[in-house]
Amino acid sequence: MPKDTTKTKRKAAGKSEGKATKAKAAKAKGAPKRALSAYMFFSQDWRERIKTENPDAGFGEVGKLLGAKWKELDEEDKQPYIELAAKDKTRAEEEKASMAATKSSAKEKSDGEEPADEEED
Repeated sequence: MPKDTTKTKRKAAGKSEGKATKAKAAKAKGAPKRALSAYMFFSQDWRERIKTENPDAGFGEVGKLLGAKWKELDEEDKQPYIELAAKDKTRAEEEKASMAATKSSAKEKSDGEEPADEEED
C-alpha cells in the first residue's frame, strides 16, 4: 500500500521561533566589572588542577568536576574564597559608586552650558 502523501509535515519548532528577541544593553566603555562569587574564585584556582587530573575531560565535564569538588569542601576550606569574594564585592561597589559620581559631575557640567551648534538669528 502506498504512503499517504496528503499529510502535512510539521517543522520542528526552534527555541527562538515565535519569541521576540531582547536587545542586549550596551555596556559603557570602562564600566566596572561585576564582583566574582566565591565559587568563581575557587574555579579559577582549581581549573588547571582538574584539567591535569582529567586531560580528556571537555569544558562541560571540567565544570561538573569543579562543581562536585566545591560541594565536597567544608566551610573552613571555602573560607579563603569567600573572603576573596567579599573583597571583590567591595571593589565592585566602590567602582560603581565612583562611576556614578563621575557621571553625575559630568552631567552637572554639561547642564550649565549651552550647546555649541545652535546659532542665534
